[in-house]
Amino acid sequence: MGGLDGEKKQLIHKLVNFRMKLGKKTRVRAIFHDTFHRLARTDRDGIELISDALENVKPVCEVAKVRITGIIYDVLGVVDRDRQQTLAVRWILDEALKSKKKSKNSSRLEECLFAQIMDAYRKRGDVRKKREDLHRLASTNRSYAYFRWW
Repeated sequence: MGGLDGEKKQLIHKLVNFRMKLGKKTRVRAIFHDTFHRLARTDRDGIELISDALENVKPVCEVAKVRITGIIYDVLGVVDRDRQQTLAVRWILDEALKSKKKSKNSSRLEECLFAQIMDAYRKRGDVRKKREDLHRLASTNRSYAYFRWW
């Protein structure tokens, strides 16, 4: 990772650390190494492809539940940059795991992760749908934005 800038290194570390379970970082690095090799076979750089896919999936706003005088309102809020990236990474990895569990033939996690990244890059798939659903929910509840003083 010598030729990468700080933001791209942080992105790779975030991807690896989100997927890591029980301290098995070498296993997760092998999964991402295979995924990067699959991405390298496409016409673009693997890291650039992942960062563009995350940009396409990042939510701009989110909804928080606020209780005022016994009534719970869904209040619109703006998402910070770090949280946007965290949510995008989490959504892509979760959808890759779901698609791995759903597949009847024993597909590998590398294949599912590659498919989710390519779907996010092409602005389609379940992760993009999740982002659009969140934005739709936020736009329907924007009338409660004046409760955003929490």
